[in-house]
Amino acid sequence: MFFKQLATRDASLSYFFGCGGLGKAVAVDVVAGDEPWFIDEATKAQVSITHVIDTHVHADHVSGGRKLAELTGAVYCLHENAREFVHFDFESLRDEQVIVAGNVLVRVLHTPGHTLDSACLLVSDKRRSEAPWFAITGDTLFVGAVGRPDLAGREREMAAMLHDTLHAKLLALPADVEIFPGHQAGSACGAGLSGKPSSTIGFEKRWNPALSLPREEFVELLLGQIPPRPADMERIVAVNTGRVAA
Repeated sequence: MFFKQLATRDASLSYFFGCGGLGKAVAVDVVAGDEPWFIDEATKAQVSITHVIDTHVHADHVSGGRKLAELTGAVYCLHENAREFVHFDFESLRDEQVIVAGNVLVRVLHTPGHTLDSACLLVSDKRRSEAPWFAITGDTLFVGAVGRPDLAGREREMAAMLHDTLHAKLLALPADVEIFPGHQAGSACGAGLSGKPSSTIGFEKRWNPALSLPREEFVELLLGQIPPRPADMERIVAVNTGRVAA
């Protein structure tokens, strides 16, 4: 298995991983303008990109996911809930669906709270173990923080949903599962993010201040620390949902 993390604009983190032996790869949360990097890395690794996935419809940066999929012949994927507001076709992802990329297995976890279409990706390498090795957590769980709940305009409801998602889907994973989030310090997608670009479930359960709180206290914490909305958010969302051209 190969794995690469790309630190890109606006404190975003993108991912490229897959099975070198069988020549299959997955790109996650591609930022517009970074498409050539993924194509170059695929060429160097002698792999084909089969799936391009956005963990949700982003509000802080224009996605390069659709363009990369078009350039490489890959399928572009979002969680099926995005069909309610996205104006182009895509491959729908379902909760507990498994994507096969050679010896690499990607299990989709629907994790609403930051947005209704948010998903995390739980990844295993069959050559090592069927057990999950790491999770790409998008804007659901960061290192030292959690996603903001207000972008849909229903912040109290979404904050409660995020609490339930975190405890049911992510904190129930083994403590040694690594987490790789969609952003690091400097992002507008949460408050209090660490500059460290990875962690583990166990470390976050112990040290992430939001994760030990009861549901109501969790909600009040999130509502009390909502950062300013991303700059140019309306245009970015319009582009990422296909309402306007990039």
